[in-house]
Amino acid sequence: MTKEYKTITQISGPLIFLEKTEPVGYGELVQINTEDGSTKRGQVLDTSGDTVVVQVFEGTGGLNDSAGVVFTGETIKLPVSKDMLGRILSGSGEPLDEGPHIVPDKRLDINGAAMNPYSRRPPEEFIQTGISTIDGTNTLVRGQKLPIFSGSGLPHNEIALQIARQSTVLGSEEEFAVVFAAMGITHEESQTFMDDFEKTGALERAVVFLNHADDPAVERMITPRMALTAAEYLAYEHDMHVLVILTDMTNYAEALRQMGAAREEVPGRQGYPGYMYTDLASLYERAGVIKGRKGSVTQIPILTMPGDDITHPIPDLSGYITEGQIVVSRELHRKGIYPPINVLPSLSRLMGSGIGEGKTRDDHKKVSDQLYAGYAEGRDLRGLVAIVGKEALSERDRKFLEFADHFEDRFVRQGRDENRSVEDTLNISWDILSELPIKQLTRIDDKIIEKYHPAKQTTSKSEYQPQEQEVSGEQ
Repeated sequence: MTKEYKTITQISGPLIFLEKTEPVGYGELVQINTEDGSTKRGQVLDTSGDTVVVQVFEGTGGLNDSAGVVFTGETIKLPVSKDMLGRILSGSGEPLDEGPHIVPDKRLDINGAAMNPYSRRPPEEFIQTGISTIDGTNTLVRGQKLPIFSGSGLPHNEIALQIARQSTVLGSEEEFAVVFAAMGITHEESQTFMDDFEKTGALERAVVFLNHADDPAVERMITPRMALTAAEYLAYEHDMHVLVILTDMTNYAEALRQMGAAREEVPGRQGYPGYMYTDLASLYERAGVIKGRKGSVTQIPILTMPGDDITHPIPDLSGYITEGQIVVSRELHRKGIYPPINVLPSLSRLMGSGIGEGKTRDDHKKVSDQLYAGYAEGRDLRGLVAIVGKEALSERDRKFLEFADHFEDRFVRQGRDENRSVEDTLNISWDILSELPIKQLTRIDDKIIEKYHPAKQTTSKSEYQPQEQEVSGEQ
């Protein structure tokens, strides 16, 4: 028979402290029986010393030291089934869509199983998001973790929804699914997410977890783990390619800080716990591809940088763990450009593995490098124009100044429902690059220019070859 303990000594924020009476496991589930007959759920946070610390999921309002505590001997488990696809669940896995509870095939520990580094396979398959600034210059690769760094008030949620709707693995017959987890969002945002998923039909291949701003902070800490557990099940049990979108990791980190303060821990940078790096890594490192398994888990965590500060502890630590970042720009947003992704500070460290002949196109890497170089030079010239005026620029510099404007207006800017293929993205790139003199395309091989440059397409190969031999002869 399960014992009930009435040894609560202190209640602090979402935590209760009680005297240890027998060995208790870390992460163990707890049932708290109140005087009015209701029950609350909790989880063991600390069992060191003579005190057990329990975080209460529903909050400690109405609790007093006469409440009874029952240790269940189990950790938090998520009931999983392929029937989860198409469902909208709360941050703790309860149905929000008025549907029935999920009949589970299994119940899996939300902390996941450790992945042996040796069993990991290097990510190399291209995922098409339909967004040019990602597909063209910061390519997402299957099994990668690529965060989006944004700021308050920027349209990162719209970008997340567009990625969720449009993402696909090219040339693959395997099933593709999206697991979308939102933490600390308002009910208005929640309704927007649900309406978009239902209206566009994306819900059919998605599992959605929603944790609201007025839900307990404790639930916010388990929401991403619920989502990743569902993703791992679909990927490794049903051979699906799963894209996990986590928004907003800043709200998750704030919940972590709140828990640390309630436990009276010694704070680290800006009050966040010293173990925040390890905690974030325990989430991000659950992405990957396993040798011998067909499925994969790819992650796009989204985080808002407080004060647009990319050196803030949350983006700073995330950047160390993940394989690059997509940076959302306030400057581009003010210009009315959507999606306002600034490609210059953005980076995908695995891009080289997922593009090229047989994956995207043989000109992809060279075109991307040339776009970066041209846009960077054009942006620098904007600063010079503000000082000396446009008239002082050389003809060459004016071309690059115009290139930066065309790049933002035609490559970066696209509709919220515009789903560009990688072929479309590369063709748009060539259209913009063709406005620069060919001799300025220093990052692209002559062979690639010959094959894809629009000016070369108007001349047949047979007409062009003798001219090329004549020029090389003069040299």
